[in-house]
Amino acid sequence: MQVNDYLIFDEESGTYIEDPEQVVRDDVEKHHWLNVLRTVLKDWRLYLMLIPMILVFLFWRYFPMYELLGCFKMPDVIKSVAEQNYVGFAHFNTLIFGNATSSISPEFWRAFRNTFLLSFYGLLFGFPTPIIVALFFNEVRSNIARSIFQVVTYLPKFMSTVVMTSLIVMLVQGGSLTSGVGALSQILESIGAIDHDTAQTGLLNLPQYFRAIYQISGIWEGAGYDSIVFFAAIIAISPTSYEAAQMDGAGKMAQMRYVVLPSILSTIVIMLITRIGSLLSIGYEKVILLYNTNTYQTGEVVSTFAIRYGVNNEGGGGGVSPGKGLASAAEMMNNVVGMLLVIGANTVARKASDVSLY
Repeated sequence: MQVNDYLIFDEESGTYIEDPEQVVRDDVEKHHWLNVLRTVLKDWRLYLMLIPMILVFLFWRYFPMYELLGCFKMPDVIKSVAEQNYVGFAHFNTLIFGNATSSISPEFWRAFRNTFLLSFYGLLFGFPTPIIVALFFNEVRSNIARSIFQVVTYLPKFMSTVVMTSLIVMLVQGGSLTSGVGALSQILESIGAIDHDTAQTGLLNLPQYFRAIYQISGIWEGAGYDSIVFFAAIIAISPTSYEAAQMDGAGKMAQMRYVVLPSILSTIVIMLITRIGSLLSIGYEKVILLYNTNTYQTGEVVSTFAIRYGVNNEGGGGGVSPGKGLASAAEMMNNVVGMLLVIGANTVARKASDVSLY
């Protein structure tokens, strides 16, 4: 280090003096935490509102991480996680490679494949739909009509999963002694999309229809609500951009292509990255209410697999059973793959454009 790194030469006095800018930087560093404390005290009401969120993350996100140790131990209902016997990667080995005495590995890979396919189809068909809905809302000039359309499309999101799945079951149910064929099944049969035997059996009892029902119901439930972000980005576009496009002779479709979509591209990229991050995170609630033993082939996902082996303890009986360990290992593998997908998608987005999540 040289003296002129910290001092400057004063020609008037002929001596070295401390750089005023360095004095300011030193003062800021010296009183950094004091300035932070002053900021917190100044906006204490805002920080007070953060406490509930911090507690939620602590109790529902960070403290449960301690239970991840169960992935590497033999579960025992009598002992705590810390006291259980360490088995290393035995549960992961059973899930990935299986063993000669059980069919757990094929069931896990079937659940993992179904999870990926359901998520991929949801990304392929479900992600563009809110963007299209937002573009439609933007073209509706009547505020009253737009409000009605928005309420109608937002409403399914606010229905509970039980109510929504009950509606789906009633629409596609098969005939029985106590109830007739669902309305949707009757319509499909009348137009020749399905035959009479299929309508009587019920679409939810046939594995080849489960994924389509799951995806269509998911789009119906979330497309309107998910369009809020994109619609907010669209209405933030300056009117001068539309005027310039109109002066160049651009019609509605051309304005959407060259004005609207480029303007909301950053929002689309961010939402796409977050959607890819949850690509393998399919909740068990909707699946477990829709599927049955007839549709395990295409309906079971990792979360329902974990419930069967972790809660229902299908991995064995007694106090010591690998079921919960297998369930924990399955969920951990699923989450690790999801994390890698987020990192990969963000890296690709950062290299391909100037927009990224972090």
